[in-house]
Amino acid sequence: MNLPLRTCLGCRRSVARDELVRLAWVEPDAQVVLDPGFRLGGRGCYLHPGCAAEVIRRRTVGRALRRPVDPGQVAELLATLS
Repeated sequence: MNLPLRTCLGCRRSVARDELVRLAWVEPDAQVVLDPGFRLGGRGCYLHPGCAAEVIRRRTVGRALRRPVDPGQVAELLATLS
């Protein structure tokens, strides 16, 4: 079975989706959330848990989600991965 490939926001490597963590934009709450089941609708982005520091430093989540995001909220969310 072929697993779908996704690109990590931090290291820019394409790997199987199951190796990555998905972040999604939730419209009613207007915030970024973790999507562990890869089930939330709408725009999402993927990263390795170890690439969280690079994603925060480069502020790539907002660009990937095409939304203005709160960098502090994203940093708190990604801190739970470490």
